[in-house]
Amino acid sequence: MTRPFAFPGALFRALRPKDWVKNSVLLAGILFTLDRGHPAGDWLRVGFGIGVFCALASAIYLVNDVSDVEQDRKHPRKRLRPIAAGEVAIPVALSLAVVLAVAGMAAAVALGPLFALVSLVYLILTVSYTYCLKHVVLVDVLALAGCYVLRAAAGAAVIGVQISAWLLVCTTLGALLIGLAKRRNELVVLEDAGSHRKILQEYTVPLLDQLIGIVTSATLTAYMLYTFYSRTGQERPLMMVTIPFVIYGLFRFLYMMHRHGKGGSPAQELVEDPGLLVCGGLWGLTCIGVMLMGR
Repeated sequence: MTRPFAFPGALFRALRPKDWVKNSVLLAGILFTLDRGHPAGDWLRVGFGIGVFCALASAIYLVNDVSDVEQDRKHPRKRLRPIAAGEVAIPVALSLAVVLAVAGMAAAVALGPLFALVSLVYLILTVSYTYCLKHVVLVDVLALAGCYVLRAAAGAAVIGVQISAWLLVCTTLGALLIGLAKRRNELVVLEDAGSHRKILQEYTVPLLDQLIGIVTSATLTAYMLYTFYSRTGQERPLMMVTIPFVIYGLFRFLYMMHRHGKGGSPAQELVEDPGLLVCGGLWGLTCIGVMLMGR
């Protein structure tokens, strides 16, 4: 039974705050240009940019959960989401989604036209995914990857730095790995996956394992080439010392996926798994150290 009003706690959980960690991708633009000595204002702009994407993402999460409410009620984990569980009424969720989308885009415009354009494309892509693209085999995974790429592009746009092709390639491949792992997890966890999400009828675990293997290899190769041949890598050869962290991170992710059935919510699992959390932290600190040594 759906409640006529929503408790603040349930409404907040409906925004999926645990998934806001995905928006940390916006930090890539400033992280890999630390040698330019960014003023405090740039860090504030990136912070506001992350806030904008948190608002836009939560608006889409609300719309998506309303769209998938019946399917989510059949899912062992998603049935606990506030909208599927009846803790948040659909009109309340949609009203909040509109408020967040409008407020997010207004703030995006204030941060600059290019950032606003990227934010708008992100909003259009995520809405298209919710109602159309997620029903097209392979395109659904590419659309998910596109959302991460747009986050990386937004992080560069908000501080006016050039969007590196290497950044986009590595982000695309890493996001594809996450999207494929998510589909694999759904096939493994759900007893009748096709009834929950029709597109899952088009996938098989062997197919996804093969695609995951290809993308993992490509991701590692692209990152290695970045540390060797990119402008950043050539100016700072020590970037190659970050490669072991990427290798371990990818291997740890695959281990958790195959041995512990993870991959359904990569952003949340990144925060919860000590191995991935420590690895990510050490990778970030090492990248910062290498970039600052080049100043």
